Amino acid sequence: MGYWLIKSEPYKKMWNAIEKKGSKGCFWKRVRNYQARNYMKQMKKGDKCFFYHSVEERQIIGVVEVTKEYYPDNTDNTGRFVLVDVKTKKKLKKPVTLKEIKSNPDLSHLAIVKQSRLSVMPIDSKSWSIICKSGKYN
Repeated sequence: MGYWLIKSEPYKKMWNAIEKKGSKGCFWKRVRNYQARNYMKQMKKGDKCFFYHSVEERQIIGVVEVTKEYYPDNTDNTGRFVLVDVKTKKKLKKPVTLKEIKSNPDLSHLAIVKQSRLSVMPIDSKSWSIICKSGKYN
């Protein structure tokens, strides 16, 4: 199983849209960065993703699961970008802020610290466990 972090701006209400779709899941859309696209192509059904609210919140709010592996994004006229479908698993009992992540030396290697604008990034299993513990996710 793989672990990831995906980002969305809170005003887009993507968490709510995904949650509303229930077990069917919902596509996670409009990623227009080649590195993020390449990561999306590596995602497998069953992989877990932290769901991060960017911009003013800058915090992980919950966990989603990949329900459908990458497929063409029909909103992309170039045919270069892809979608994946995800469903909500659970909100964290305590959001984990970017400040908390940056202050933990065991998480200093994560892309969220070094490439904060990237929409999709891998998370190693040790970091996944640390963040889950911090967010009281079980």
